[in-house]
Amino acid sequence: MEDSKAIFFTLLFLSGIGLQGQEKLKKKVDYRTFLNSTQELSEYRKSRLIDIDTFNTYSQETNTIILDTRSKKAYNDIHLKGAVHLNFSDFTDEALAEVIKNKNTRILIYCNNNFQSSLKALMNKRTPLALNIPTFINLYGYGYHNIYELDDYLQEDDPRVQFEKVEVTY
Repeated sequence: MEDSKAIFFTLLFLSGIGLQGQEKLKKKVDYRTFLNSTQELSEYRKSRLIDIDTFNTYSQETNTIILDTRSKKAYNDIHLKGAVHLNFSDFTDEALAEVIKNKNTRILIYCNNNFQSSLKALMNKRTPLALNIPTFINLYGYGYHNIYELDDYLQEDDPRVQFEKVEVTY
């Protein structure tokens, strides 16, 4: 009987319930708050959708960056001229602060779904899963509120769009 009590209390302790007031570990995934945040941002995001001409004008102004959050390979293959890269899956407070020094910086975002192209690096994702959406939500959630999103769907060879690539040597 004594052995079974010891086993029970050991399992209780190891399970995170703890003994003597040990605090239970908090979950690091909160879908309800995510949903509430996205609903709250819906109207704000609508006011931040811009056309290519406005995007290009803003991109030339001080305290503005173009942020590309696609994979590093896609970025290296082709990206908007002047864009800086931070893979979406690498978003943390520290990584964002390294790329975007000031939270008041104007951030211009785009993704594959803004372009009609045969290039693999610009292939469209399913429309409701376009990278612009989670990028906008996450930037806002990290405290970056001066975000503008390209709203146009453009041909890859549209003269208003300037692409470049990173020369990678292996």
